[in-house]
Amino acid sequence: MNVAFFLTPKNEVVYETIDATMRQVIERMEQHGYTAIPLIDKNGKYIGTLTEGDILWKLKNTPDLNFKNTNTVTVKDITRKVNHKPVAISANIESLITLAVSQNFVPVVDDDNTFIGIIKRSDIIDYCYKTLRKNNLLKEA
Repeated sequence: MNVAFFLTPKNEVVYETIDATMRQVIERMEQHGYTAIPLIDKNGKYIGTLTEGDILWKLKNTPDLNFKNTNTVTVKDITRKVNHKPVAISANIESLITLAVSQNFVPVVDDDNTFIGIIKRSDIIDYCYKTLRKNNLLKEA
């Protein structure tokens, strides 16, 4: 099975560019209730994933930085503690599951590393649950 089966396309994903400000990212994450969002560059290439933890560490480790002046810090100036790896759209399901174990979502890129969407861990779990039920491999609760 190809990972495209699970894809949530870019036009349905909340993401941010690396030129956005820290304030913009905080507000976007709050508005949507997310703890992490994918980052892309001006050409649409996947750069990484920014987490709430990354933002908190930046606040803690930057003297005189507070919420009021977070609009002076750009996303590219925030150190990301974890490298959230993407999966290629042509990858197999095994590659996807390996990454989904440690990430809430897996970014998906094309052959040029252009961000094309995400695969949510919850969608993978839901698929596995339904497959187990369909094959009578799961006991009733």
